[in-house]
Amino acid sequence: MSATTDRRLKADVLVVGAGIAGLQASLDLAEQGRKVLLVDRDASTGGKMINLSKVFPTLDCASCITTPRMAGVSHHANITTLTYTEVDRIEPNGGSFHATLTKKPRYIIEDLCIGCKRCEEACHTFAPDEYDHGLGVRKAISIPFTNAIPQYPVLDIENCVVCGGCIKACPTNCIDFLQEPEKMQVEADAVIVTTGFELTPKDAKSQYGGGAYPNVISPMQMERLLAPHGPYGGVMRPSDGRIPSSIAYVQCAGSRDASIGVPYCSRVCCMYAIKQAMLLSGSLPIADITIYYMDIRAFGKGYEEFYQNAKAMGIEFVKAKVARISEDEEHNAIVRIEREEDGGKPEEVTHDLVVLSLGMVPAWKPTADGMIPLEADSDGFLKQRSPMLAPGLTTMDGVFTAGTASGPKDIVDTIVQAGAAAMECSNYLHRREAAR
Repeated sequence: MSATTDRRLKADVLVVGAGIAGLQASLDLAEQGRKVLLVDRDASTGGKMINLSKVFPTLDCASCITTPRMAGVSHHANITTLTYTEVDRIEPNGGSFHATLTKKPRYIIEDLCIGCKRCEEACHTFAPDEYDHGLGVRKAISIPFTNAIPQYPVLDIENCVVCGGCIKACPTNCIDFLQEPEKMQVEADAVIVTTGFELTPKDAKSQYGGGAYPNVISPMQMERLLAPHGPYGGVMRPSDGRIPSSIAYVQCAGSRDASIGVPYCSRVCCMYAIKQAMLLSGSLPIADITIYYMDIRAFGKGYEEFYQNAKAMGIEFVKAKVARISEDEEHNAIVRIEREEDGGKPEEVTHDLVVLSLGMVPAWKPTADGMIPLEADSDGFLKQRSPMLAPGLTTMDGVFTAGTASGPKDIVDTIVQAGAAAMECSNYLHRREAAR
């Protein structure tokens, strides 16, 4: 498709990524009177955090923390939000920055849409739901999830059968099958990169059967099973809908392994596994829950106590290496382990469901010809000028970073760094203005 005529926008700060870090940084800058343009490639703000059920170690509702910030950003007079928009390129431009964006077509006219969901109700075509990580289905035209912001649907042109049902149902005639990508040109005085993370692929270690065995799932899939509005209405096995009575977690399934290109510790895997195990213990009180680990790294305030509480609840922690996972005729997972306490003697244990504790990799990796010419560390994350003294500073003047764009971290550290990056950015803009 060809793009429509370029639109031109101006902002004091361009924030790339509308996860919890981007939301917090945008709000902090906007409260100081700065004009912020917040851009995200997804159809809603909220990032990974809005996908979670609860957070550790308090077990607070993740949505209750994220949604107010999503709403605050959408209603703030100093913030313009562009979702479903890709950042093609950001280039230094005489002390400021010039960015080229592409707003992807939703195939609806946003100014006319009232978010009534009648198009979604009228649609009879289904496709795998990305929000539920393939565990559920969505309509070919749908709002991404219940509390998405903005409340605009996206028409999945790849799966749409062009039956016209959505057009007939729409009360405002906002469906537009001929919509094209829209190019935008942005001038900004500063940039904050909050592009977040992705999990290592389930099949990164082929011996664990991720992606091949239906009952070997990712931690994000378990988050959706644990959520009260999840795809199955409870924790059930994807293969047959049966409630599992034995669940295992395999730690370091996507970290601390040079063979898959992730030699570093992703920091949060131990804690999210313990959190999910505690939630599972509450929702499935008679289920046996086992965590196979090499080391438990409870690094934050209250995290060691959280770990000890999990042990007191009856969650079994087994210090062992997992060699491989296979399955039997009933799709039960057969986990071959080598317990450290037994001198590495191999044994096989059968579980109904296995969760691979996958690691973090950067969602956007800096490269010379990438979105913006920034330096990367050896692990692929954004290089910081001074990780200890000024973690929000990148190697380029006027470009700042926060959250997991610069390395694995938990939600608390992400929010704190977002506030620090916003302050560094504000000080930079003040210095520029004073020098004029």
